Amino acid sequence: MWISNISVENFRNLDVSSQELSAGVNILHGMNAQGKTSFLEAVYFCAFGRTLRTGTTDKDLICFNETRCHVRVDINRGGLPTTLDAHIERIGNKSKKGMFVNRVPIKHMKDLFGRLLVVMFSPEDLRLIKAGPYERRRFMDMEICQLSPIYYSDLKEYHRALKQRNALLKTLFKDKSQKDSLFVWDEQLAKYGQRLTKARENFVQKINKIAKDIHFHITQGKEELELIYEPSIADNYLEILRKSHNRDMVQGTTTLGAHKDDINFTINNISARYFGSQGQQRTAALSAKLAEIEIIKADTGETPILLLDDVLSELDGVRQRFLLEQISDMQTLVTCTGLEDVLLQMQDEYKVMEVKNGKIISGSVRFP
Repeated sequence: MWISNISVENFRNLDVSSQELSAGVNILHGMNAQGKTSFLEAVYFCAFGRTLRTGTTDKDLICFNETRCHVRVDINRGGLPTTLDAHIERIGNKSKKGMFVNRVPIKHMKDLFGRLLVVMFSPEDLRLIKAGPYERRRFMDMEICQLSPIYYSDLKEYHRALKQRNALLKTLFKDKSQKDSLFVWDEQLAKYGQRLTKARENFVQKINKIAKDIHFHITQGKEELELIYEPSIADNYLEILRKSHNRDMVQGTTTLGAHKDDINFTINNISARYFGSQGQQRTAALSAKLAEIEIIKADTGETPILLLDDVLSELDGVRQRFLLEQISDMQTLVTCTGLEDVLLQMQDEYKVMEVKNGKIISGSVRFP
C-alpha cells in the first residue's frame, strides 16, 4: 500500500494543489511552522477521520479566515487505485465533516478504518511510556480500530453509555429516586466493556511478543521489555460495576471500567514509567511502534504507511540506524529541519520536498 498523490486545500496552513509521492521514502524538510507536520496530519486525517492532536477539533484544522478545507489522497493498494476525500466546513462555531471513498460518502466512520493503513510516530509518541494512562489507551484504540471496525463500534457504544451513566450519577448524590436506571447503564457498560477488554488483551499479547524481540535486538540483548495489559475490570464486569454504586454516586463519576485501563511497560521486570531512563523509555516506545507495523502486516497482508514527524532528531545514532533499517520495504513520510542529518542515513532513492509557507517544492535525488 502506498499513496501515489495527495492534494491539500486550506488544511491548517497547508495548500498543495497536487503532489506526487514516491513509493519509498519521502522527506519533507524546512523551518518550523511551515506546514511539514500539517502534511502528515492531513494523511492521518484521511485514515482516521480525526486529528492526531489531543484537544483539537475538526474546525481547528481549517485555515484561518477560510470556511472549508479539503484533503484528497490517491492510494495504490495491490494495484487497485482508491481515492479518499476528507471535507470539513465551518458553520458558525461548529463544523461539518464529510469522508468519501471513490467519491462515495461514508455513512459510518467504522467504514473508513482500514482503507488507509498508517502508523504515526512523533516526539509525543516517545512520551507513550511516561505519559498518563490516556495515551496508552489511545495507542491501543487507534491501532485496533484500523484492524477491526467492530471494535470502533463497541468503543463508541461504550463511551455513549459511560456518558449517560456519569450524567445520572451526578444527580443521584442528591436524589436517589432514579437509582434503578443505573442498572440499565451498568448492563450497557458491561456488555461493551467486556468486548473492549478482550480485544485489548489480545492486542497487547501480540504486540508484546513482537516488541520484546525488537527491544532485545536494539539493546543487544541487555534489556528485556514486557508489555502487561492492566484492565480496570478483568472479570465479573457487571457485578463489580454494581458493587461500585455507592462510591460512584459520591464521586459523581464511573470509577471503574475500560476507560481506566492501562499498559504497564517493564524493562527487566522494573517499571519503565517510574524507573526507566529517558533513553530506555524512548527505546521501549520505538519498539512498540515498530511492533504496530508487524501486526498490521500479519493481520491484513498489507504494509502500512509510516509517518515520522521529526522523530530522528529525538533518537541517538544507534536508534536512528535501526529505525531506518526497518523502513526499507514501506512508504515513509518523514519530516525534519536539517536535511543533511537524514541524508547521511539514507542508502536508496528517495524524494525530497521542501516545505515553505504551506507550499511544497519537490525534487528527487539519489544517495551516492
